[in-house]
Amino acid sequence: MRALFLSQESDGFLSPLCFLPGSPSSSFPHILQKRQPFLSLFLFAKTSQSRGRSLSVTASRKNFCGVSRQLRSSCPSSFLRVLSRLSFFAASASFLDNEPRDISASPECRKMAEQSKVKDLTLSAFGRKEIELAEGEMPGLMALRKEFGPRQPLKGAKISGSLHMTVQTAVLIETLKALGAELRWCSCNIFSTQDHAAAAIVKNNSAAVFAWKGETLEEYWWCTVMALTWGEGAGPDLLVDDGGDATLLIHEGVKAEKEFARSGALPDPAATDNLEMKVVYKILAEGLQKDPQKWSRMAANLKGVSEETTTGVHRLLQMAKKKELLFPAINVNDCVTKSKFDNVYGCRHSLPDGIMRATDVMLGGKRVVICGFGDVGKGCAAAMKGAGARVVVTEVDPICALQAAMEGYSVSTLESQLATADIFISATGNKDIITARHMSQMKNNAIVGNIGHFDNEVDMAGLLAWPGIQKVNIKPQVDRFIFPEDNHGVIVLAEGRLLNLGCATGHPSFVMSCSFTNQTLAQLDLWDNVATKRYQNDVYLLPKELDEKVARLHLPALGCELTTMSQEQAAYVGIKPEGPYKSASYRY
Repeated sequence: MRALFLSQESDGFLSPLCFLPGSPSSSFPHILQKRQPFLSLFLFAKTSQSRGRSLSVTASRKNFCGVSRQLRSSCPSSFLRVLSRLSFFAASASFLDNEPRDISASPECRKMAEQSKVKDLTLSAFGRKEIELAEGEMPGLMALRKEFGPRQPLKGAKISGSLHMTVQTAVLIETLKALGAELRWCSCNIFSTQDHAAAAIVKNNSAAVFAWKGETLEEYWWCTVMALTWGEGAGPDLLVDDGGDATLLIHEGVKAEKEFARSGALPDPAATDNLEMKVVYKILAEGLQKDPQKWSRMAANLKGVSEETTTGVHRLLQMAKKKELLFPAINVNDCVTKSKFDNVYGCRHSLPDGIMRATDVMLGGKRVVICGFGDVGKGCAAAMKGAGARVVVTEVDPICALQAAMEGYSVSTLESQLATADIFISATGNKDIITARHMSQMKNNAIVGNIGHFDNEVDMAGLLAWPGIQKVNIKPQVDRFIFPEDNHGVIVLAEGRLLNLGCATGHPSFVMSCSFTNQTLAQLDLWDNVATKRYQNDVYLLPKELDEKVARLHLPALGCELTTMSQEQAAYVGIKPEGPYKSASYRY
């Protein structure tokens, strides 16, 4: 038995203080008396072993109520007032515990736990309710289920996904499942998993899932390996990737196998300073000694990948340019109905959501620096401007800089804003945008966040290595770093990773429906063209007709009606009445 120790602080919120060894219930009042004036609350908790990892806490409403009854007669009235306001707490206590756990409430749950690794299957009912709500906001995916579901065009396809395991992604997974695919899934960020969504997918047998919020780097890459591994040394037929980590792992694995076959050398984690690549090399080195051809077989079998993000597409284009890409790739990110909607309007929605949930600051009147004015930066700047902030944009591209100026934003360098700005947001897809040196020169309690895919946009390694730096955790994914020189601090969100998913729930369902409809169409296109060999080892865009189809599927939900072009009008401009309406080079 263990107990979760909570304190009621002066602001009325509760914060976990420590775990204490369990003891007979009769000793609880004694402990409470010793810990006055904290007005503490204890919950009975069962422990479960999580595949060799540390013990985790599983609180239940029944146990909570039992403790409350036992304490009612011996606790001060102030504690009882706290207790009465916390009747909801046991149901959500698992969110305080970052350890995943196997649930053994039934044989069915035990079987699912063997096939997947998620935080808590008891969250599945909550996840299912949110998934059903999201389906009503995702008309594109629901239309594809209706159109393609009866003929099961993905039947026989094994799809591995590395994409944020959110409620919206759950709708994508179940759409691919409805079209006949088998799926294994992991998240592409250590903080982005919504545990109730993961539980609902596993409980419904929609996919095997390896994801939970708050993974370590070792756990993250283990989950990626598990999502790619289909038993008996087999791999997937298709990939859905976000940021390119699954694609990267396969390519690094093939490189390592070739070098191992040539020289017998194993990947050396000490050969890189990158913390993630250290983990990757360690995993590959261990795997090579068991199966020296795993990744080569996997790459040879893959029919293609559909990539979701700007960062992942950059990786693909670099590999294609060097003739190193091992399988075909469809660039979903640069579909108009992805980049001009998800990247712009999604970030416009989720950036302020993440900042406000994390910090509760007033955005109006704040001086906000947006680093980068691409599609993501445009959405971020619009959100901050709409909230009443004074926005400054930094840019290297003169065209984007001119666009920002024409929108009324100040355009300047980051260095010129360090002493005066309140909030700094990186949205570039590049590395070392906000360095530790920059943060050391910011005003006290400046907020630093990243909405690009990787945490190297904000120099977290340099910040953590700063001599004498002190890290003070405020709450999950919110940390204050105090510089020893003058004791001023900066507040870093989501450890420099995606703040909109680390500190909030990411983009809303409707805009993700556009992106995920493109993903589904890309998977269909790759699978349909296996026999035709249409796709070689290069990076492709979806046809304009499909891009327009995605937009068309979403218009009725907004009450929109399209104007119909006459034959004469179509002939006059040299297009078909049904489209496509723009050339491939048109900039929307």
